[in-house]
Amino acid sequence: MPVKTDHLPLSPTTAVSPIDGRYANQTRALVAICSEFGLIRYRTIVEIRWLQHLATQDEIQELPGFDTTSLAYLDSIIDNFGLRDVERIKTIEKTTNHDVKAVEYFLQEKCQQLDSLASAIPFLHFACTSEDINNLAYAMMVKEARDQVLVPKFEIVKAQLSALADSCGEHPMLARTHGQMASPTTMAKEIVNVIARIERQMEQLTRADILGKFNGAVGNFNAHVAAFPDADWPKISASFVNQLGLTPNYLTTQIEPHDYLAEILSNICRLNTILIDFCRDTWGYISIGYFRQQSTAGEVGSSTMPHKINPIDFENGEGNFGVANALMQHLIAKLPISRWQRDLTDSTVLRNIGPAFGHTVIALAACERGIAKLEPDIARQAADLADAWEVLAEPIQTVMRRYGLTNSYETLKDLTRGVRVNRATLHEFIDTLALPEAERARLKTLTPDSYTGVASRLAKKL
Repeated sequence: MPVKTDHLPLSPTTAVSPIDGRYANQTRALVAICSEFGLIRYRTIVEIRWLQHLATQDEIQELPGFDTTSLAYLDSIIDNFGLRDVERIKTIEKTTNHDVKAVEYFLQEKCQQLDSLASAIPFLHFACTSEDINNLAYAMMVKEARDQVLVPKFEIVKAQLSALADSCGEHPMLARTHGQMASPTTMAKEIVNVIARIERQMEQLTRADILGKFNGAVGNFNAHVAAFPDADWPKISASFVNQLGLTPNYLTTQIEPHDYLAEILSNICRLNTILIDFCRDTWGYISIGYFRQQSTAGEVGSSTMPHKINPIDFENGEGNFGVANALMQHLIAKLPISRWQRDLTDSTVLRNIGPAFGHTVIALAACERGIAKLEPDIARQAADLADAWEVLAEPIQTVMRRYGLTNSYETLKDLTRGVRVNRATLHEFIDTLALPEAERARLKTLTPDSYTGVASRLAKKL
């Protein structure tokens, strides 16, 4: 029987997207930035700042500089911009069927309320194509989301990883390659590997230029030059884009080609992928007991098995990082492609920047919760390592190579592959080797827990 939904108000329990539903509390920081509200607000900022910028140009005598009252009034439209303004703009859009033009008409209404701005109304949206406004609005959105939300949340996870590495100390741990026992390492060193990867991507992300174009219908300042042929429009445009905290892109079609956006999204995808790798590894370490998870009062791990503390945070993180990357990979592949000077396929796709960032934020929150619960089980790590004498086949055969003993690898393979060995087995074998006595004695001092190379030094280096 169909469910009647006409009486259901929009809420976290009725939202179609989990970003605005189940995870609404976790994505709240993005609401004013990546929502329709945010996009319209950024468009309004661009329109007003362009009008103000034009008024400062000596070549445009028809738009004299604004007095203090007019400037303050225009600034107040931005400073006090709220839901009522968005609702008015959306009402206008019902008639215009054009979202950017609706902003222009809204600002005309606002300017009509102050006599000193009446003569400025013709210069609203002056010589602009809608994409001049939109690309700058999206650029401001991406910049604020990156700087105010994503980067700080990645930094939180990085700081947690650093603290986790400290809690692991220099205790040795059996490594696993292909899932099998491998040369020992330390948990701290493995976590530091993740931190180093994150830092490299973060440096690229924070330094990435965010580009904006403001050059008219097909990127040539055609209308600008027609109206004011003596003005240096590329210079005027560049200074305006710089004032918004963006980097000018001088050579475009009607649209900014989105290459910079593809680069930034690729950066975020790489960060997400690094953390997917971390989530999966940590899930595995929890599974074999190298990490314990702190229990949370009242939390249920399984609906039927009372003992379980499931690694759900890392599973949640992995899943949401995956959804975020899937969205961003489409944006990366699609956005830099446009038919001739302009088509609209990018317009609807760009609206998924918010969902892509939203799933990233949800995943980062899951990582935060998961890492906060982790406690290294040093005893379990040591127990596994104490029973892994096979890993010393590597150093023994390597020393044999140093002294020119033939078939060293093959000999150790025959001794250790597919069988369990112990201290006595290896020491008996070492005694048969034609090595200097001091080298045989040194090899006998090796134990699985001492065979960690410079893992501790590498971990401390970061």
